[in-house]
Amino acid sequence: MLISLPTTAAIKQTKGDFEDKFRQLDEVLPTPNVYRNAAGEPGHQYWQQQVDYDIDVKLLEDKRRIEASETITYHNNAPDTLKYLWIQLDQNKFRDDSMSALTTTFGGIGNRGPGTQAADGDKPAKLSMGALRRQQFVDDNELGYTISRVEDKAGNDLRHTIVGTLMRVDLAKPLKPGGKVTFDIDFAFNIVEEDAVSARAGYEHFPDDEREGGNDIFLLAQWFPRLAAYTDYEAWTNKEFIGRGEFTLEFGNYEVDITVPADHIVSSTGVLQNPKDVLTKTQRDRLKKAEKADRIVFIVSPEEAIENEKEGTTKLKTWKFKAENVRDFAWASSRKFAWDARGYQQGGDTQPLVMAMSFYPKEGGELWQKYSTESIIHTMDVYSRFSFDYPYPVAQSVNGPVGGMEYPMITFNGPRTELRDDGSRTYSLAEKRFLIGVVIHEVGHIYFPMTVNSDERQWTWMDEGLNSFLDGVAGREWDPTIPWGVEPRDITGYMKSQTQVPIMTQSDSVLRLGPNAYTKPAVALNILRETILGRELFDFAFKEYAQRWMFKRPTPSDFFRTMEEASGVDLDWFWRGWFYTTDHVDISLDSVYKLRLDTEDPDIDFAREREAEMEKPKSLTDIRNKEEGKKLWVDRFEDISDFYDENDRYTVTNKERNKYKKFLKDLEPWERKAFERAVKEDKNYYVLDFSNKGGLVMPIILELTFEDGTKEEMRIPAEIWRRTPKAVSKLIVTDKDKELVSVTVDPHWETADVDVENNHYPRRIIPSRIEAYKNKPRNTYEYRDLMHDSKTELKTDDEDKDDE
Repeated sequence: MLISLPTTAAIKQTKGDFEDKFRQLDEVLPTPNVYRNAAGEPGHQYWQQQVDYDIDVKLLEDKRRIEASETITYHNNAPDTLKYLWIQLDQNKFRDDSMSALTTTFGGIGNRGPGTQAADGDKPAKLSMGALRRQQFVDDNELGYTISRVEDKAGNDLRHTIVGTLMRVDLAKPLKPGGKVTFDIDFAFNIVEEDAVSARAGYEHFPDDEREGGNDIFLLAQWFPRLAAYTDYEAWTNKEFIGRGEFTLEFGNYEVDITVPADHIVSSTGVLQNPKDVLTKTQRDRLKKAEKADRIVFIVSPEEAIENEKEGTTKLKTWKFKAENVRDFAWASSRKFAWDARGYQQGGDTQPLVMAMSFYPKEGGELWQKYSTESIIHTMDVYSRFSFDYPYPVAQSVNGPVGGMEYPMITFNGPRTELRDDGSRTYSLAEKRFLIGVVIHEVGHIYFPMTVNSDERQWTWMDEGLNSFLDGVAGREWDPTIPWGVEPRDITGYMKSQTQVPIMTQSDSVLRLGPNAYTKPAVALNILRETILGRELFDFAFKEYAQRWMFKRPTPSDFFRTMEEASGVDLDWFWRGWFYTTDHVDISLDSVYKLRLDTEDPDIDFAREREAEMEKPKSLTDIRNKEEGKKLWVDRFEDISDFYDENDRYTVTNKERNKYKKFLKDLEPWERKAFERAVKEDKNYYVLDFSNKGGLVMPIILELTFEDGTKEEMRIPAEIWRRTPKAVSKLIVTDKDKELVSVTVDPHWETADVDVENNHYPRRIIPSRIEAYKNKPRNTYEYRDLMHDSKTELKTDDEDKDDE
């Protein structure tokens, strides 16, 4: 391995206040080595671990409980000898004594889950109904894992120590490089109600279904003890899970047997191995037909699903799934599911056919029938152009209580339709946008990070930001009239806020995760593609990054270095400003000077000076004296006039003319030629003064409007700020007949400039709105009319229903 050399961190500006916005990132990025090279590629000794799982799991529907056993085979591909293994126990997060529970603040910023609000002056503190529900659910249920057995393959107990959401398993003997170890774990846990605790998985109860006791949809994710990653840059990634960032995990092969009620439909990571055991012949025939269908084919129709959810059964079925080279495994189960599918023929050698499938209850309605599977296919079509062919045989979208979550080959998505009095189910444009957008986003995550395996716990933006950028591209290719977000204008409020933290902040410390991990990096990449690099260079470099790191584990430096190396453009200034600081974009056009080249000929220049003086406003005193008829002293007495009353201060003498001749004579021939041409052309010279009020250097994009009504666009690279990052001036020269009348900075709002009003010169009148309102009556206790209100009769339940 290469030895890390001293960095340039000792460089320090000790005089003045100059800040080098274009300083290279050498001292910030890790030193290249044999695992990750300076080009951003995996090095020639790159390695990563492999973990294989064989799991037998049973869903106890009535108890809403999972009981399972797993056999884990750990392959040590690292150059290190391991004495113990760290295993993630994500379900322990829901224990009332977990770090997540104990460190959740009341009314604090950045909490995940139901809202609370601290008291403010005379205003009382607020506890949402959702927060009450969560508290009561945790009080009423025993949550977290029960680990009943940890044994090696010989049946010997392995010493294990639980540390919050982690478990250390001490090996019977050290695991040397190139070796592997197999061991078993028996585990169980009570499934959380997702709506109650705001989890990434859980059950959703439907009490109004015809079946006695109602029905549930079960979404199972982060459900089995799984190995923490062991990496070349951090060793064990064993940070406590408090609910924010997800994980980087090891790739491996899975064989999972899932036992559920016999009338349930199961959607899962992997390929179903025993369709004859769990599907009817009709369902199998439909599934085969769907492979080559032009539109969706129902494997279980909505009508069949409604009939299926009415009864229930005590019989069981076991669904067997196999998944190769995946970094996680999730599944869903319910008797409520309708199931549709359509084959996507993407071509390629490794995975030409992908089965796009959706699973949803009647509550999904026509919204899901029309758009879910279609959105899956659209996502693969767009994302594959920017990265690689979709790498797995299935891609699924499941409707349940989780708003949006991704796992290999399967995603959980939340939008629903509204049941109306006439029995129809309708949806708003926002719900349509939500469904299409969330399916694109979550299926997109199967590319990033389920294939390009970045570490969201450490660098959330590497999957959320990159994926949000691509889902914005896909959304606009679906229908640009729908407001998708992730435009530069969508991040300006956050970028000037006091709750912004650098994008490179570890996920648990981010104050506002949405704008920090999703929108801001997505906007940054949008700007990088459309404004800085251009589509050709960006798309080539981005695809290079994706293909280099398929089924591998990149870090930010790998992304930054690849984008620079493949595009051929130095982007250190861009990464530093957008990802390592909280500067924002605010470029102000402070003034515009129109200059005219002096001819040095006094007969011309002095006349121009006289003309300029005459165009200045006259003295108000002189104007009013003239209006009052006051006669000047020099007009009253002619004998006091002299030479200067006939010749003003702009009168030219031969002394100036001789000086002009000498000036021309002293010029070199090439100087005289250039000067005389400039005088003859008499072009317009404009000097534009800019100030960088936000601190973030960006290209200066100008729209120039001329007196003849024409417009021109000028794009000045960000490097103009290199030596004077706080203020710069730019000279623009136009032909004599091209008189500049106005200038606008960033006319297309493409740089995320937070104040577009100082982008105009001359300044414009700011358009806004004003709304009339009616004063509300006071509503404190003493203003109630108790004399009148005390006569009110208590309504019956029937009267309340009539009011509704």
